[in-house]
Amino acid sequence: MSSKNLLVELFVEELPPKALKKLGEAFAAALANSLKNAGLAPSTATITAYASPRRLAAHITDVLAVAADKPVVQKLMPVAVGLDANGNATPALLKKLGALGADASCVAGLRRENDGKADILFYDSLAKGATLAEGLQKAVEAALAALPIPKVMTYQLADGWNTVNFVRPAHALVALHGSDVVPVSVLGLTSGKATKGHRFEAAVDPVVIADADSYAATLRKDGSVIASFAERRDEIARQLAAAAAQAGANLKPIEDEALLDEVTALVERPNVLIGQFEEEFLAVPQECLILTMKANQKYFPLLDAAGKLTNKFLVVSNIRPEDPSAVIGGNERVVRPRLADAKFFFDQDRKKSLESRVAGLAKVVYHNKLGTQGERMQRVAAIARAIGQELGGEALALHAEQAAVLAKADLLTDMVGEFPELQGIMGRYYAQHDGLNADVADAIEDHYKPRFAGDSLPRGKVGTVVALADKLETLVGMFGIGQIPTGDKDPFALRRHALGVIRMLAEGNLDLPLGELLNVASGAFAAVDGFKPAEIALADFIYERLAGNLRDQGYSTQEVDAVVSQRPQRLGDIPKRLAAVRAFSALPEAAALAAANKRVGNILKKVENPVEAVVDNALLKEAAEIALHDALVDVVPQADAAFDTGDYTESLTALAKLRVPVDAFFDDVMVNAEDPALRANRLGLLAKLHAAMNRVADLSRLSA
Repeated sequence: MSSKNLLVELFVEELPPKALKKLGEAFAAALANSLKNAGLAPSTATITAYASPRRLAAHITDVLAVAADKPVVQKLMPVAVGLDANGNATPALLKKLGALGADASCVAGLRRENDGKADILFYDSLAKGATLAEGLQKAVEAALAALPIPKVMTYQLADGWNTVNFVRPAHALVALHGSDVVPVSVLGLTSGKATKGHRFEAAVDPVVIADADSYAATLRKDGSVIASFAERRDEIARQLAAAAAQAGANLKPIEDEALLDEVTALVERPNVLIGQFEEEFLAVPQECLILTMKANQKYFPLLDAAGKLTNKFLVVSNIRPEDPSAVIGGNERVVRPRLADAKFFFDQDRKKSLESRVAGLAKVVYHNKLGTQGERMQRVAAIARAIGQELGGEALALHAEQAAVLAKADLLTDMVGEFPELQGIMGRYYAQHDGLNADVADAIEDHYKPRFAGDSLPRGKVGTVVALADKLETLVGMFGIGQIPTGDKDPFALRRHALGVIRMLAEGNLDLPLGELLNVASGAFAAVDGFKPAEIALADFIYERLAGNLRDQGYSTQEVDAVVSQRPQRLGDIPKRLAAVRAFSALPEAAALAAANKRVGNILKKVENPVEAVVDNALLKEAAEIALHDALVDVVPQADAAFDTGDYTESLTALAKLRVPVDAFFDDVMVNAEDPALRANRLGLLAKLHAAMNRVADLSRLSA
């Protein structure tokens, strides 16, 4: 059966730029999947998605005009129900066949098959394959219905009577199988060959597509449109690099993948131009200028080799006039007031010190159950002081407390009010202007770090202390009022805060036990009405995040469970513990000892009262239990000594000597002896063994 390539395009008004890439991919994927499910496209078909500001399209290879007939197997009923004693069809069977479009003439051809309980009648038939017109109609409707559109709009069709719902008004539909139009109707449109090109620079109007395979080339030639999102993005990146080189040696456009995607979704025929602004604006912190140019104007600021902002920027225009000076001048005029606003905010903010703004935090509500930002600041400062004292004594504690008090003050500045993304960053600039200690100024910016997965950690001890305090205050506070994340809902980003705490403790190898940190943070909420400490639940939450993070790093589930199940207090020890577990697993004795450890744990769990790891030598009767006890006396001090020095690999390796006596013990000794004293002593011996084997990790988790 012959096949041809298929092209479907929906021409619409300007689509939401931040959603365009996803819309294009979803439209093509849904269209192809529907055609494959209908048997009209093979599983090996190549799907090419197209998306520009005013169109969604898909090119699919090897699409059939008519799908192949499909064999259909219909289970009817047991033979005993469908046929009488003479082999004639019963009324029940005839009724069932009639519902399937068959009659009594089919009875002789029914297939019998035993399902293990009885003989069953089956009706085998062929379902006629769908035509492309039928299949594509359903496919387009399904693809449009499945688009990830956050909000649709209702608009009136050309007839003046009917309305439809879609993300933007649609104006044309192209559906070509080879060079043949496939009749499809959707959103009040009927398919054809004509579409629209560039709004201003198309060579012809309308643009007529001769066949499916000439779509992209025709749009580029006659419509002045690069239909492919990926090709347009690559072209913009190429032009940005070329324009940066033209603007000056060693200049480069700022790297921002999200901005590049958004600009790609705003233009159909990109043309990168160079603009500039007055150098006096460079006195404003470059983060402010960069943000206003990117967020408000979609410009690409140019940086020098040191990463410092220059007074030049790149504009991605959607038109290519012979003389671009008017376009460049227009963009320079537009950006100037934005930069002037930023300069005004910066100048005004510096007229007041950060310290003078702190009192205003008492008027800013943080949470209706946890009070104001001022009250929160006091809690963070108290936690930071305690952590600083533990990590570096009074000097660190004082700097950390000062930074914590000032950390949120920039929320009350004009600049952060206009650009919330700059909170912390502006606080650092204003702290420097106020002449504060450099570590304190850095900490004001860094206390938000890490802001996202892969973000850098605070650059110094003061920043680390304040960042820990800030995140712990949020975690403890929200858990204390019952605001615990559920499913995919995490409005206060507690998962991100937990991972931030984990990274700082682990990667910084900080000597701060997690339990003590949670106790300190909980103590800061003593005066908060309705707060109920939830340290156990919060610790569980943090260890769950830790386990997931370690698995993402490539550690096996068994290795992670073995270490994390012990809930180690110093998270900085975890990499060494994991390395020790991995080394232990490679030992020939590992499997047997892990299995024995699991067996010991199960035995001890069945005992009603906790078993003390105490052994009376006088009650050791059997040779095997004496040998195990002697081995423990020999091995445990070695393992403990290595553990105390942090050599976890050596600590676990020492346990390998226990394999032979442990195996002999379980072969020759009855733990549950009839004599209560003997039984208690043997349980004490096992408890001693269990404690020795599980200091570094729960080795039973390594048992298959």
